[in-house]
Amino acid sequence: MRLLIVNADDFGLSAGVDEGIIQAHEHGIVTSASLMVNRPGAPHAAALARHHPELSIGLHFEKPSDCDLDAPDQATGAFTAQLERFRKLTGGDPTHVDSHHHVHTEGDRIRTFRKLVSPLGVPLRHAGPVAYIGGFYAQWEHGVTELRYVRRQFLLELIRSEALEGATELACHPARVTGDFSSAYESEREVELATLTEPGLGAEIEAMGVRLTSYHHWRAAE
Repeated sequence: MRLLIVNADDFGLSAGVDEGIIQAHEHGIVTSASLMVNRPGAPHAAALARHHPELSIGLHFEKPSDCDLDAPDQATGAFTAQLERFRKLTGGDPTHVDSHHHVHTEGDRIRTFRKLVSPLGVPLRHAGPVAYIGGFYAQWEHGVTELRYVRRQFLLELIRSEALEGATELACHPARVTGDFSSAYESEREVELATLTEPGLGAEIEAMGVRLTSYHHWRAAE
């Protein structure tokens, strides 16, 4: 069985990002999101999540500026603090764990994060058992935007060729750009939102033999 989790990163970055992710969940194919617990929009995101229980919510770990993630004790301290903040905001544990700019995967850090996430019993991005698709992104060269990479045709081809047997996560970054956050990847988020909410997209994915699911349900669906 081919299962696809469509996960929106950066939940909590700002109210505009939060609202875009919820719109992509309510009216599109987003089934999951990863929460940045120390960002201004985090309480707003957690409140929205409580009203959308089918949206699985993971921890989008961020590297603190004063933290050396290559030192296991510092990585442990930073992760523990963000996990506790997640629990305080949401009232529960994350359904999955990943990180901003994939910082947990650099060098030997993945070993540290495997140990940190293991007690939670949830998937860690790039460490199995859920495969990962990162190609739905419009800026593969810094500062150079190629919107075709976040259009429907390219998205469907990604899913057709990379969402294989078992569970796969496809990352995305939808948002309503309302001027409440600053990012080198900004207007592209609105294009992602438009693509992810196009009419008939979910049905077209299902017609490929790919079932949309969330981190709440992927084990039961396998």
